[in-house]
Amino acid sequence: MTTAEPKKGFDLGQLLAERGAERYVLHARHLNHQLPRMLHTLGFDKVYERAEGAYFWDEDGQDYLDMLAGFGVMGLGRHHPVVRKALHDVLDASLADLTRFDCQPLPGLLAEKLLGYAPHLDRVFFGSSGTEAVETALKFARYATGKPRVVYCSHAFHGLTTGALSVNGEDGFRDGFAPLLPDTAIGLGDLASLERELKRGDVAGFIVEPIQGKGVHATPPGFLRAAQELLHRHKALLIVDEVQTGIGRTGDFFAYQHEKDVEPDLVCVAKALSGGYVPVGATLGKDWIFKKVYSSMDRVLVHSASFGSNAQAMAAGLATLAVMDDEHLVANARRTGDMLRTRLAELVDRYELLAEVRGRGLMIGIEFGKPKSLRLRSRWTMLQAARKGLFAQMVVVPLLQRHHILTQVSGDHLEVIKLIPPLTIGEREVDRFVEAFTAVMDDAHAGGGLMWEFGRTLVKQAVANR
Repeated sequence: MTTAEPKKGFDLGQLLAERGAERYVLHARHLNHQLPRMLHTLGFDKVYERAEGAYFWDEDGQDYLDMLAGFGVMGLGRHHPVVRKALHDVLDASLADLTRFDCQPLPGLLAEKLLGYAPHLDRVFFGSSGTEAVETALKFARYATGKPRVVYCSHAFHGLTTGALSVNGEDGFRDGFAPLLPDTAIGLGDLASLERELKRGDVAGFIVEPIQGKGVHATPPGFLRAAQELLHRHKALLIVDEVQTGIGRTGDFFAYQHEKDVEPDLVCVAKALSGGYVPVGATLGKDWIFKKVYSSMDRVLVHSASFGSNAQAMAAGLATLAVMDDEHLVANARRTGDMLRTRLAELVDRYELLAEVRGRGLMIGIEFGKPKSLRLRSRWTMLQAARKGLFAQMVVVPLLQRHHILTQVSGDHLEVIKLIPPLTIGEREVDRFVEAFTAVMDDAHAGGGLMWEFGRTLVKQAVANR
């Protein structure tokens, strides 16, 4: 009797069945070892078996409400059937993709569709991520203006590659990676500082998020329009980063459209444009900028991306935009976001630890602050002394562990929870979140129980990491 030879070939289902349980061990051994460590510490080391729409299910069949959407990538929720079908169709078509020496129809069709939402813009460059979209905008702005410096906002987040890191407003991301590109930070909404920098004559552009992801702070009313006028007067460009705020997130297709008469020179898009499947980034810009960068046939490849404009990404983008229109998701984000934000804001007077609820559409920040009562203030002070942001983490953890709702703290050292759920959620999900959040706040204000016990654990962990 002979021993059967091992089966050859690749079987994804078999591989996951045999080794899927090793997920945390494999990550600790071969990838970022701090991620599984952090997940174990917080009790976030779940095993999710499947997902659909705004929900996950774990190995026991328990459902979890996703109020994070993969940091905004899953704007349509997970596994939208229209996007799935589009990807099956494009694979089955066996297109002659990425030949490099032809012009396939899908990139042109997606560019045409995308520009329809920003009619003052003319051309698109496709890459594979948000940070790549930002890198493209920075390069184009510097070349088109002939100036080296870019102004950005304190606490901004535009990506983590070197160019994008140069306009990142958080020192924790920048530390140890210098030297970066010439740059200068100003306060969000600080027109006087922007004008001061522009008068130096070397500013290529100003990059800004209409609503900052870190902390969920919106630009003040009228700021973008006034900044645009200042920039153009000094022959510099307005670059709007819509990587997280774009594609309907804030209740307008682009968040800059909330303010009248704002027409950015360059707009960066990514995340939700992927439909949650194939990474795609896009930099939309004015015709004269693209024509200056690609000024001759000798410069035809002066800026390109290996996987930019690939058929799968383009199909996912086209399907995503079709779903946005057909299901009226921009209007749903506005309507459902207003409902959620209003119901949460009504709790501010009820809970002294709850300071503010802000945001626009389905991008909402819940900020916590120092309580008035002596009993709660002493515990708050203990957490703040160990590390700012621990109270917000104390809220995020029971939301997941007790109420099966996934959220995130909005940034390092911030007492803010950010909600960026799929744009498809409705009243049922709003009810579930508000009820769970109210229960967590009740527990926190009761002054005892598991929540404050976990707070002490976080304090010990923070002190140990110093």
